[in-house]
Parts: sequence; structure tokens; C-alpha cells
Amino acid sequence: MGLHRILNTAFSAAVLTLPFLFAAHSARAEECPGHPGAMGVSRTIVLNPAEHPRLGTLQYDESLPLNDHEVVLTFDDGPLPPYTSRVLDTLASECIKATFFLVGRMALGYPQVVRREYNEGHTIAGHSMNHPFTFAKMPVDAAAKEIEDGFDALRSVLGDPKAVSPFFRIPGLLRQDSVEQYLQAHGYATWSLDFLADDWTHINAKEITKRALQRIEARGRGILLLHDIQPATALALPVIIAELKARGYKIVHVVPATEGRPATVANGDDWVQRHKTRPAWPRVLTAGSTEAEPTLEAPNPANFGLNPSTGQVAALGATADKSNSSPPLPRSAPWPSDLVYLLPDDNEVLPSPAAQDFIYTRKTSFGPLPDHKAAHQGLVTTSKLTVPKPPNRIPGPSTGGKDPGSAAAHTHPIGHQLTVTKPTASNSDDLKSEVFKLVGLRPSAN
Repeated sequence: MGLHRILNTAFSAAVLTLPFLFAAHSARAEECPGHPGAMGVSRTIVLNPAEHPRLGTLQYDESLPLNDHEVVLTFDDGPLPPYTSRVLDTLASECIKATFFLVGRMALGYPQVVRREYNEGHTIAGHSMNHPFTFAKMPVDAAAKEIEDGFDALRSVLGDPKAVSPFFRIPGLLRQDSVEQYLQAHGYATWSLDFLADDWTHINAKEITKRALQRIEARGRGILLLHDIQPATALALPVIIAELKARGYKIVHVVPATEGRPATVANGDDWVQRHKTRPAWPRVLTAGSTEAEPTLEAPNPANFGLNPSTGQVAALGATADKSNSSPPLPRSAPWPSDLVYLLPDDNEVLPSPAAQDFIYTRKTSFGPLPDHKAAHQGLVTTSKLTVPKPPNRIPGPSTGGKDPGSAAAHTHPIGHQLTVTKPTASNSDDLKSEVFKLVGLRPSAN
């Protein structure tokens, strides 16, 4: 009787629950009236910040427990019409819910847009009061003021503290441990991301779409960061959603846990997606395994020139047991000994350098030349050499009325420049005499 009563009770409970299940399914089907084939929201994750205070594998070990081909859409820095309004129109046409991380002063400036986001079912989260790019180095008190002032602005605009979720994203993702500890201690969940589209770098809508889809496909699931204040993002969002729908992706909505809405229960591995240390291989050992150890063949003594039977050094190439020996080593190297070197023709031989190939710009002592007549032919003496002054590659400052020949009037070229000193008259005569002495001639009287 006890078992029969239990079965009847379970059956009655199941029957009573069926109408609610069908009603929930019908409600979901009617969430997007007038938009047949809309993407919608596949499911909702209820997040408890106390259990999971930091999310996003870009910076943290945990992320949302998403299945393959599930994406969470998040938007930062708004609101800013008309771009935020265009984003909301796109989301409404597909009945998609997203999370908006709002800046406090932007919310105070456009409260009607904030109310529209909340009324259309999106999650309202904080993104500081003024969006400073100093969260990584500011004192905790200053960071706390930015955080709390931003949340106070959102609560005042919506008029209900419960309408604002305890989710926060640090401006610029410029994290530091003390700020994250403050957020966790005050019941906030710090959001990072899993992939982004670089839409804040002022790229066009086509490039935003390309980067977003490539990174989503590479990972397969996660949190996507976009910025609803960017006009290119408002243009790219319809294409991104259409491509995600065509590729079989689903949109997941995230809301905070409350007293009447318990947190989503998932396995620990679904949350922890980036381990700090990898376990050593192998992870699982099978007891009683009889797998044979790998063995190597023992070396043959003949390989070392030894006779296997006597242990004496055998003649090269001769072993006692030819059937179990390696091939004998050759008596000479296999490299060919009679190599033929082909010399190039005379016209391919480079000429030997001559004295006229060099220009001498200073007095130098030279050794005797092997052939005085050959050296004298075509010799250019430095006394008749005119060395041009190197031009200035970059115009220099004005001389200011000074003599152009003075040191202040000259400009110094920039870079690696070769400085050639023009010989004076006395140095030129000395060098001329020295060169004529080397070639065995006497200088002329003039």
C-alpha cells in the first residue's frame, strides 16, 4: 500500500505539472509576436555572485557554464542614442536579451533609454560613474566611490534598487586585486569576457562582424563584448545575429539570483574553464596493467671490432659469425679522391686590384710596388684630385648673417655620413712628392 500510494502521488504531481510546462513553452513561443523565426533566448542562467565572483576567461579562470554554440551578448559604455536605440531595435526584432553595463553619468543623461532597456527585459549592470581608465592604479576608496556612484545613478533612474543587477565590469578591463576584493566583499560579480570584436578601435562594421564571428567560431561558446555607443556596432549587430543564427548558435540570458529565483546549478568543470596548472600525465592509471616495457636490441660485439667468441680485436671486416654481424666498414672513405675542378674562362676571372682603383686622401707610407711601370700607368695623384664637398641632406638652421664659411654656418648631416677631408696645399705637395718617389719618378719643376 505504501508503494502504491507513493506512485499515485508522483503520477498526480506529474499530471499537475504538465499544464505549467506547456504554458511555459507557449509563453516562450509567444515571446516574439509578429517576428516568426526569431532567434529568441534558448535559456536563462541565474548567477549568484557569492558563488562565482569573477567571470570571463580573458582574465579569470571561470566563465559561465555554457554549452557548445551558446553565446551571451554584453554591451558596454551606454546608453547613447541613437546608437543604443538602434541596438535595442535589433535585439527586439529577434527577441534577444542581453546584459548592458551602463556608465552612471550616461544613464543620468539618457534615463529614457535605460528604462527601455529594463522594460524590454535586458539585464542592467554597472560600469562605474565616469568610466575612468585608472582602475588599475587608483586607491580602493576612489574605486569604491566610482563603483557605488555608478550603481546609485542606475537605481535612481529606474526607481527600484532591485532592478539593477549586482554585476560590474571594470572600465577598460584594468583590474587590480584590491578592487576585485572590494567587489566580491560587497556582493558584486566582476565580469570580464571570453571574446571581443575590437569595436572600440573605430573599425568599420564589416571588420567588427568578421572579428566577432572568427573568435566565436574559434572558441565555440562564451561571453561576447560589444559597445552600444559605437555607430559601426549598431550596423554590424544585425549581421552578427543573422550569422550566428545561420550557424546554429543560441543566445543565453544571464540574470542575478534572488530569494525567489535560485541560482543555476552546474558542474564545477562547467564553470572552471581555464586551469592554472595542468595535471601530470597520465591522469588515470589502470591497476593490473601488464603492458610490456619497450626494449632495445642488444648491441653486437662485432659492431665494435671484437670477435664474439674470443673477445679479441678482430681484423677489420672479418668476424667469427658472419650471419649475425653488421656489414664490414670500408677501408677507405667513400669520398672521391680524383676531383676535377672546373676553372672559369678568362673573361669570368675578376681582375686584380690596381693602384688607380684606390683614392688616397692623406699622407701615407706605402711599401714598394712590384711593377713600377704598371703602377705608374693610369695613376691618379691626389694633388690633381678634387674632392667635392658633401651636400647637406637636411637643411640646417639659418646662419643668422654669419660668414657661410664659419663653423656656425655649417649644418651637420644626420645619419651615418662619410667625412672626407680636403687636403691643403702643403699636404698635397708632400703627398705628390711621396707618390712620385714610390713610382721612381721626379716631380716636374712646375
